[in-house]
Amino acid sequence: QVQLVESGGGLVQAGGSLRLSCAASGRTFSSYAIAWFRQAPGKEREFVVVISWNGGSTSYADSVKGRFTISRDNAKNTVYLQMNNLKPEDTAVYYCAADHTATVVAATYDYWGQGTQVTVSS
Repeated sequence: QVQLVESGGGLVQAGGSLRLSCAASGRTFSSYAIAWFRQAPGKEREFVVVISWNGGSTSYADSVKGRFTISRDNAKNTVYLQMNNLKPEDTAVYYCAADHTATVVAATYDYWGQGTQVTVSS
């Protein structure tokens, strides 16, 4: 099993930056793909980005390409999401999720964190 804890959310002005972290417990963390999803009030959870188990492959939603960067440090059991040039429409609760397969479909992920709030003011 994998337990995930997100951190790094907060309030930032448009154009600003935040770095989210997803810390995992469990000895098999390096075998999991890790994805970030987000959910805004009244909206469905949407895919943001995913990174493969070894960091060799990534996939981004079009809405965040060129602004967000995902990375992972398997020695620290942590995945990072660097978010630059934030926009008000990025406001949401951000969740990290783990699965052995790197997909963009939330339903395929077995393990989820509790989420961290990101609020971008205009």
